[in-house]
Amino acid sequence: MRLTFISRINQVCLHRTIIPLVYNRYGIASPAAKRAFLINFPRMTSTSSLLNQNQNGCTQGQIGSRKAIIGVCQMTSTSIKSDNMQTIAELIASAKAKGSEMVFLPEACDYIGETKQQSVEYAEQMHGNFITQCKQLAVKHNVWLSVGGFHLKASVDGVDKTKNTHVIIDSDGNVKATYAKTHLFDLSIEGSVQLMESSYVVPGDSIVPPVSTPVGRVGLSVCYDMRFPELALALAQQGAQILTYPSAFTQVTGMAHWEAILRCRAIETQCYVVAAAQTGKHNAKRSSYGHTVVVDPWGAVVAQCSEGTGVCVAEIDLAYLNKRRMEMPVWQHRRPDLYGCVDKLNQGQRSFSSPDDSPQYQFGHVKVSSAQVFYRTALSFACVNIKPVLPGHALVVPLRPVVHMTDLTPAEVTDLFMTVQRVSSVVNKHFGASSSTIAIQDGPDAGQTIKHVHVHILPRKAGDFAENDDVYDALQNHDKGWTENTVFRTEDEMAEEASQLRKYFHS
Repeated sequence: MRLTFISRINQVCLHRTIIPLVYNRYGIASPAAKRAFLINFPRMTSTSSLLNQNQNGCTQGQIGSRKAIIGVCQMTSTSIKSDNMQTIAELIASAKAKGSEMVFLPEACDYIGETKQQSVEYAEQMHGNFITQCKQLAVKHNVWLSVGGFHLKASVDGVDKTKNTHVIIDSDGNVKATYAKTHLFDLSIEGSVQLMESSYVVPGDSIVPPVSTPVGRVGLSVCYDMRFPELALALAQQGAQILTYPSAFTQVTGMAHWEAILRCRAIETQCYVVAAAQTGKHNAKRSSYGHTVVVDPWGAVVAQCSEGTGVCVAEIDLAYLNKRRMEMPVWQHRRPDLYGCVDKLNQGQRSFSSPDDSPQYQFGHVKVSSAQVFYRTALSFACVNIKPVLPGHALVVPLRPVVHMTDLTPAEVTDLFMTVQRVSSVVNKHFGASSSTIAIQDGPDAGQTIKHVHVHILPRKAGDFAENDDVYDALQNHDKGWTENTVFRTEDEMAEEASQLRKYFHS
């Protein structure tokens, strides 16, 4: 064994696994010798690695995610739209002055009507005055905006209604995404609160894939949506790092449930949760709870507004998010074979995110550095090979580590093979191949050495094997019999190849 081989099996609980083996192998016994070895050990090892020999080991990858500041606003909307817009302008300016790159506004920031009829009559189109002014403010202050909910004109069977619509606007004034609230708030608590949102609001009919922003991938929801964890799980599964719940919570339900629900959504998805809120008395009939809050992926409240109109700021630290997800990999521990899973993606949409959203990826007992991953979807990832059979030999792997195809859900199977289809086209183009060999090693008796079902994609050219079927012998043996003298590709070589392939997906 050579010390240089350790660089291929780092990112484990070194003091419990690799380092004791090295002490034993090289006769390092005295405390002084051990201290000297530990001082020099970081120079011998790499900070990002393809292999990890301990499935349950501690991990720490090259995250490199920068921190970003967000501003989360609290206000008291009324039926006077011009006053509300003035408040919004002041809040955005204040958030920008505090260093915010993205500003989050609450539900119904355009207005809260005094009657249902007024709520419908005041509604606007997407190109109306309200969104136009929001776009102008985004450009003026060079910030992204989460317009947490405005009344979009709608009609059902000739009856005028609205859609409670969450809008993301970038710093150039472009609308990047819209989401119509899917769960409508119909509540009747005798002697306390009665609200029937469904009497004048049309529910949305789709989940919007998370939006890439300067502060992270933002999942869109509105207020009452927070009571449905399935939506949060679906957004997290599609790559969300920040969940948003712009709200106008009632006093009664807010005091009982507000913080508890938001902390639960953060903990179970390991996402930041951002909840901009309405506060105080809007009119004679309606008041809101306030308590604008930001919760981190561990469930800790990291920012909160005091009473009244204002802005709180919070730091979004994606390195911290990734660390929490690595230390407690709940997505890998799920048991959909027992209770199913949330796996619905919108028809015609396949959400994908940057490979660097995770610092490393579980591949059976191995950890794959994000530097070697060139494509990631909601349920699968594609990576280069440490010891390819042919140039361009790539792997497509389900994010959830299972041994057999039969362990995958229908959604995972669909996503896996759609990813294979796209990746095979790209590697063929990049490596000038005319054909592909696509193979699955499903279980150890099929030659599987890593207990995680995966697909091999090998770009093929005329004459690359004397006999075509020789490729299967090569594939059968390429990852067996490794020794300390086995020559692997370097991490830099793999990262460079992955970087070139990423350009086809993330240009």
